Amino acid sequence: MKKYQIAFLTCFFCLIGFAQNLDSLLVVARQTVNDSAKIRMYNKIGFRYIFNDSDKAIKVLEEGVQLANSADFQYGLTELINTKGIYMDVMGKSDSAQYYFEKALKISQKHQFKSIEALCINNLGMFNWNRGNFDQALDYFFQSLKKNESLNQESATANALNNIGLIYQEMYLNEKALEYHRRALSVREKYNLENDQIASLNNIGINLKELGRIGEAIEIYKTGIDLAIRKNNNLEYHKLLDNLANAYNLNGDTDLALQTYFQVIEKTKEAKANEKALLSTYNNVATLYNDANRPIKALNYINEGFLLVEKYPESALMSADLYLTGAESYYILNNFNKARAFKSQYIALKDSIFSEKNAKAIADLEIKYETEKNQKQILIQRAELAEQDLIIQKRNYQIYGLIGLVSIFSFIGYLFYNQQRLKNHQLEKEKELNKALIKIETQNKLQEQRLSISRDLHDNIGAQLTFIISSIDNIKYAFKLEDEKLKTKLSTISDFASSTIYELRDTIWAMNKNEITFEDLQVRISNFIDKANLAAQNIDFQFNVDKDVNNDAVFSSVQGMNIYRITQEAIHNTLKYAKASKINVEIYQVNNHIRVSIKDDGIGFNDTNTVLGNGIRNMKKRAHELGGNLSVETKENKGTSVTLFL
Repeated sequence: MKKYQIAFLTCFFCLIGFAQNLDSLLVVARQTVNDSAKIRMYNKIGFRYIFNDSDKAIKVLEEGVQLANSADFQYGLTELINTKGIYMDVMGKSDSAQYYFEKALKISQKHQFKSIEALCINNLGMFNWNRGNFDQALDYFFQSLKKNESLNQESATANALNNIGLIYQEMYLNEKALEYHRRALSVREKYNLENDQIASLNNIGINLKELGRIGEAIEIYKTGIDLAIRKNNNLEYHKLLDNLANAYNLNGDTDLALQTYFQVIEKTKEAKANEKALLSTYNNVATLYNDANRPIKALNYINEGFLLVEKYPESALMSADLYLTGAESYYILNNFNKARAFKSQYIALKDSIFSEKNAKAIADLEIKYETEKNQKQILIQRAELAEQDLIIQKRNYQIYGLIGLVSIFSFIGYLFYNQQRLKNHQLEKEKELNKALIKIETQNKLQEQRLSISRDLHDNIGAQLTFIISSIDNIKYAFKLEDEKLKTKLSTISDFASSTIYELRDTIWAMNKNEITFEDLQVRISNFIDKANLAAQNIDFQFNVDKDVNNDAVFSSVQGMNIYRITQEAIHNTLKYAKASKINVEIYQVNNHIRVSIKDDGIGFNDTNTVLGNGIRNMKKRAHELGGNLSVETKENKGTSVTLFL
């Protein structure tokens, strides 16, 4: 009987590899007498249906679960529950996916089903990755990789390799991601896992595109599409088509890109699968129509995207780019109120997932269109001035004519003087206008440079610091460190990198502003105090702003940053040295001058016998640059007061 089962399963796996008609295979499965063989066939067929007919997939999987329960076939039941989790994940039902993955993991661990356990661990990694929990996701993926390696199941390592590559891809470490995706593809080619090869080809194409190797990416996408068509894998086929369209667009072939996007929309609607993925496609089509100066057409596709968000509320965070593209459409249509409303929605969504990069992009749009509007107004004013000068000139001519009746010589002298005066006046006006235009152009260039530098800081240094933190955490997870000093050192490095990221964000915040309002500064200081309060819960923080302080006060970006850094450094020194139980931060106004005071009830110090550190020297230097001064008053066991006078 065992030989029969092995022979039958071998034939069945061959059928799965080459058969095109899943319905026929389902008929064969239902007619199979052997329960274990039948149940495993249901699992394979249900998995294949996920990517071709999602409605049939869930019916087949549920039918298989009933059979497995009736036959008490735990191995087959565990496989089916895990596959049901994959179905829920593909359909976007994250909570249900987590439930089935964890259930399958418990059963596999209980019955020592090692290969299924590795699959469940990998799938839980995918779940955490989709929720942005990169550390947990990587931990699960490396566990899965080690599990399969220990079982000598090389073919099963491909999933973990692929998913590790996806995490690096999210972190914009595209060369590293490319390495893991190619390793995954090599394993999948070795074991003829063609459906999995399609996903690997898609991921390789994405990273090649990000590295600027567009031609190579296009060829990889085409290879994947051919394989997806041959394997009737609709889900990956649509993903590849969408990415191919993106590559065409980057390559400057917008017509071909549009045609491909329309093909993606049509095929996705026909297949009724992964409809949420159309959010990105609708946004890409709208972007191309904006570039072609067809904003109304673009808004039609943006509205299609919002209809999908209503249908799938869990995808609301993914709609941020729709608001960004919509804002651009309304700017083109000169509907600035609507554009700003979309901008606000965009920034709110991006803030909720911690991303400042695209919020700066929409600020660029507003600057661009407001600048064009101001330039038009300047030209109109210039024309009106010229017209007024002509009217004045004509009137003067009339006056000169009357004066000429009295005296020809007086008329000629007065005419010469008046014409010269008008000419000089007009030249002065033209100079003023030219200066204004040059100033606007210079400001725009400076703003572009600021945005470029801030993007480089955020994308490059920020990503590298994030990678350092992630790498340190991975070292902690991957190795059993017994050396406490080493653990402490790694934690110190991680904390320092995290602190540097916050410092970097503060710097970017200041760089992207020509001026900083008092309200902006107050909010920034308040946020820092809130974070300090969380870090030092045994200290009572108080932050007060006097009602007499002029809330309309405006500082340059350098001034605002210096005030913020002085306050930050004073609080940091108190937390580090003062052993205080209370810290009061007050901002008040005295005779049109602003005072910022940071007081504590700590141990203080003897200022006559204590050498001042770099912190206080730096604060005084910043105060001097602000045109103010800094005083430090302290007594031993009486606390310390740092006051900035502006």
